[in-house]
Parts: sequence; C-alpha cells; structure tokens
Amino acid sequence: MARAGRLRESRFDVMAKFSPGEFYRQVRQEVSKVTWATRKETLVTTGVVFLMVVVVAAFFFAVDLTLGHAVRFILGLGA
Repeated sequence: MARAGRLRESRFDVMAKFSPGEFYRQVRQEVSKVTWATRKETLVTTGVVFLMVVVVAAFFFAVDLTLGHAVRFILGLGA
C-alpha cells in the first residue's frame, strides 16, 4: 500500500515540474524536424485530387444512369 502512494506522489511531482518554456522549446524542436511540401508539390497534389474527383464523379454518374435505364427496362416503366 505504501508503494502505491509513492507512485502516485512521484507522478504528481513530475506533473508539478511542468515548464511552459521547456514545452515550447520541445515543440519548436519537433516542428523543425518536419519535412514540409514545396508550393509546387502542393499545387500538383491538389490538381491530381481535383482531377480524380471529376473522373470518379463522371464514372458514378455513368453507372447510375446505366443502372437506372436497366431497372426501368426490367420493370417495364420506361421506353
């Protein structure tokens, strides 16, 4: 039982020693390790995403149109 109390106190001691300045320094250090995309890479990736959205939208439009005609033909509701 004394051990559990000691663990709880040691966790509290670590939390009590939190330093906002040290935290800020560590965050800046980690951010400096990040490899950021260039403007060109970002624009190219954005263009590819938009192109794929258009292609997939056209594909699903064609599939929906085809299935709609097929269902109308099977049920005898359309021409």
